[in-house]
Amino acid sequence: MPKKILLATDGSEDAILSARAASDISAAAGSGVHVVHALQPLPRYAYPGVTAEVYSRVLEVRERAARDLLDAQKRRIDEGGGKVAKVHLRSGPAVDEIIELAEELEAGLIVMGSRGMGLVERVVMGSVSEGVVHDASCPVLVLRGGEAAWPPARIVIADDGSEEATRAGELATGIGKLSGARALLLRAYPRLPEVDIPGRELNARMVNDELRREENILTKRAVELEQKAGIRPRVRIQVGDPAACILEAAQEEEGVEKALMAVGRRGLGMTRRVRLGSVSTKVLRAAGGPVLVNPRRNR
Repeated sequence: MPKKILLATDGSEDAILSARAASDISAAAGSGVHVVHALQPLPRYAYPGVTAEVYSRVLEVRERAARDLLDAQKRRIDEGGGKVAKVHLRSGPAVDEIIELAEELEAGLIVMGSRGMGLVERVVMGSVSEGVVHDASCPVLVLRGGEAAWPPARIVIADDGSEEATRAGELATGIGKLSGARALLLRAYPRLPEVDIPGRELNARMVNDELRREENILTKRAVELEQKAGIRPRVRIQVGDPAACILEAAQEEEGVEKALMAVGRRGLGMTRRVRLGSVSTKVLRAAGGPVLVNPRRNR
């Protein structure tokens, strides 16, 4: 569990939900929470006729409102049993300020809300949360889904065998243990595993043997998670689009708002993200509940 948590807040409904999550994790892990709000810079001469006195007054009112917001979030965390280390008021583009502060603090987790933009707007413009997820060097927990979304009743962990996915699963099960959540460890293949030997036709027995081998690997991974976090996930092998499989699994039983989805980010370049997208990006954009994304570690 992280020693330092950075909570990014903007006063939205999802930001209030993210404060609950940060407070719960802080209380359980003894982590210090840093709370940040980024004020967007105002253009100096945006409106003709605005005097320096009026401009200064606007800046003063905005700053006071921002500090009131930070104080309110601090109270929520304190009342929830968390421990606030410090509040930070920054000025600049939100994504840049959040990531820069996280690196300065060496934060182990960024917690933030999603503003809930419409599907078209998310696809065309992205969002602050998406920008942070793409560029952060530590895990990011994005909250959405309303009051029922936290604490999660279920954890859906996407495992593709990568180090990023492994770390996402470990953190997600640690978080899930706080509320006694059940967990599912899911490995999805866009198509059946390539097990054919050159010159021979692929047969059902070979495919079944390969899938059984992969299930054994996944079961071993589930045992490791149980030893580390005290939760033994069920395992599932599925064929289909990985993002779709994760989202469908999250909607089982209690519903999408009750499931925390955990994925690793493989670090696609900008061109590939725009052209193909990534599993983490697709899940983040389409999810109706909380999403935990673990970044690719710089080597």
